[in-house]
Amino acid sequence: MNLALWIVAGLLAAAYLFGGAFKMITPKGKIAASGPSARWVDDFSAGGVKVIGALEVLAAVGLVLPAVLDIAPVLVPLAALGLVLMMAGAAITRIRRHETTYLVVDLIYLVLAGFVAWGRFGPESFIS
Repeated sequence: MNLALWIVAGLLAAAYLFGGAFKMITPKGKIAASGPSARWVDDFSAGGVKVIGALEVLAAVGLVLPAVLDIAPVLVPLAALGLVLMMAGAAITRIRRHETTYLVVDLIYLVLAGFVAWGRFGPESFIS
């Protein structure tokens, strides 16, 4: 179970690190033009998109670094819980925009982050 949690947390961290950095450094218009799955940015200001990107980068770091460095490892499940909330908001945005095709991916990310939060708050907690 511990290995599965590390693998999922690592994969989520990589995905959110790259996705968040992309949102932080790419102009909103260019993100929207990157494909139909990115049209959600039309619902947010340019600054809002940057904040979402920054939160994703922070969550990515929080999923792995505290446990690796053994400094405040309680931040790992909190970062995962933050991603659950963020992906719930993403799912709501997709539902509101009638983008059910892309909703599935958001729900998969939500479930994976929920798995990490559950595992690190519960059976494989870093807190002794």
